[in-house]
Amino acid sequence: MNRKIRNGILLGITAATLWGISGTLGQFLFQQRGINVEWLITVRLLISGVGLLILAKTTKNDIFSIWKNRKDAIELMLFSIIGMVGVQYTYFAAIKHSNAATATVLQFAGPIFIAIYLAIKYKRLPKKLELLAIILAVLGTFLLVTHGKVGTLSISGIALFFGIASAITLAIYTLQPKRLLAKYNSALVVGWGMFVGGIAFSFVKAPWQVEGSWDLSTYFCVAFIIVLGTLIAFYSYLNAVKIIGGQKTSLLASAEPLVAVILSVIWLKIPFTMVDWIGSLCIISTVFLLTKKESR
Repeated sequence: MNRKIRNGILLGITAATLWGISGTLGQFLFQQRGINVEWLITVRLLISGVGLLILAKTTKNDIFSIWKNRKDAIELMLFSIIGMVGVQYTYFAAIKHSNAATATVLQFAGPIFIAIYLAIKYKRLPKKLELLAIILAVLGTFLLVTHGKVGTLSISGIALFFGIASAITLAIYTLQPKRLLAKYNSALVVGWGMFVGGIAFSFVKAPWQVEGSWDLSTYFCVAFIIVLGTLIAFYSYLNAVKIIGGQKTSLLASAEPLVAVILSVIWLKIPFTMVDWIGSLCIISTVFLLTKKESR
């Protein structure tokens, strides 16, 4: 394995690890420091959006070029509101109402909704590997939210709603900007998506409406989520895709829920039973199955 490939793998793992840590820090902020979910999303989107646009500008891109085409501008607005804000809010809301481990694993069912959507779009039945992945995702979700006991929920109904919604919005977030990403620099598209989404969400919770208990731990967690968990993680993921391709990078992203689970169990003392582990592995394994299918 040459040095470039090693660097690509390291960058992919770094991105997944930072995202996994961010989810756990978010749980700490929401449940132990009283930080408002909507406020954190607004601030994260605004600051990270500006940072990514600066990054796009350093590559000599005309960062306003996307707004000069009416069709592109409309698609970007839809991506900002439905995709970007949607996936951010539902994910962090799921964390608030359950825990980072459960929310992150549930969001990883997103590729299943992509497979289902594509099967409907192209009017074909899911292929064998896709069907197996769907069955595993359903089984994994069932085990994760019921602990294997039919008729009971191990998490609240609202947590389950936001967890499934985060998987659906992740699918939208992935599919909707495909044409824009093929035409423009990805840092430019996602940077504007975050910034516009942050402005829109400011009407829900303005960035100056600060709540919660603030101490050194609070400042550290917020800074980590914004800088390392968003800017650095995204930059690392983008470069990993460039070096080793989207297929391998998406496999490395499977480290995210594992990091979130391990950190939640060790640091926040979240109870995670053997049934939870089995359910999580069922959902995570779907990424490998769908990537294998894509490769073929």
